[in-house]
This record gives sequence, C-alpha cells and structure tokens, in this order.
Amino acid sequence: MLFLVFLLASLSGIAAAVVLTVRGFVAVFKSGGRSQPVWLRATAFLTGAGAVAVYAWGVLHVGFAVLDAEDGGTDSSPIRPCREGGLERALHVDGYRVGYVPLRFECRLESGGTYATSSVPGYVNPAAAVLGLTAATCGILAAAAADRANRQPHTPDGGAAGPARI
Repeated sequence: MLFLVFLLASLSGIAAAVVLTVRGFVAVFKSGGRSQPVWLRATAFLTGAGAVAVYAWGVLHVGFAVLDAEDGGTDSSPIRPCREGGLERALHVDGYRVGYVPLRFECRLESGGTYATSSVPGYVNPAAAVLGLTAATCGILAAAAADRANRQPHTPDGGAAGPARI
C-alpha cells in the first residue's frame, strides 16, 4: 500500500515538472524574451522543473525499495534492500524507514542504529539540491530585477528614461 503512495507522489512530481517546464517556455515566448527578468524567471521555472523531476525519480526508487521490503513470502527475510550491507549485517535488521530530505531508504538495526542503502541513485540528492537552489536564486533575482525595472521612470515612447542630470 505504501508503494502506491510513493508511485502517486512520483507521478505528481512528474506532472509538476511538466507544468513548470511549460511555464518556463511560455514566460520566454509570451514576452519575446527581451528582458533580464524574463530570462531569470524562465530559468527559475526550468531549473525548478529539473529539481522536481530528479526528486520524483528518487521517490520512485524509494517506492520500489519499499515494495521490495514489504514483499512477503520466500526470500523475504532479511529485507532485500538491506542485504547490500552484507548478510551478517542484514540478519540484524528489524525494519526500515524512509528519509525525505535527503531522500533515502534506511535499514533499522536491532541495536538501534540505521544504515542507508543505495536504493536512491547517488546523483539524486545533490542534483535536486543544486537545481532547487538555482531555481530559488533565479526566482529571487527575477523578482528583484522586475521590481527594479518597474521603479525606473519611462519615457513617452515606452523606453526607460536615463539618469536625471543636474
């Protein structure tokens, strides 16, 4: 059942990434891409889409690890995703948990410790972090540039007036 939650979350993430991608391209084509705030906003949307897509990809991997861990029957003990740490270690696993930031699948040991498995590809967390920070930075810069452009006085022909001369 938990697998379905992760599958739905992953599909929702992909849908959000598609929406952000479309918004990024619309931002450029709608305004003709003539100003810096437009390009910064488009970059924010597109890198945000990348961050969401990479994170959704990682969520899908966690979902499959959960599906594998909850699979009962022959060869289900010790938990399959936890076997990569060695069989001796896996024999002491009494459960698992999922971490969301950073995204990971952890095996819980009887002694109280945990260890992360390689269920989530190694590039997912760094890529999501870098893309997310880039998106946030571009979004903040776009808002600041748009605010700066709106504060500049405009001439009657639509252009920005130069600095006042005294």
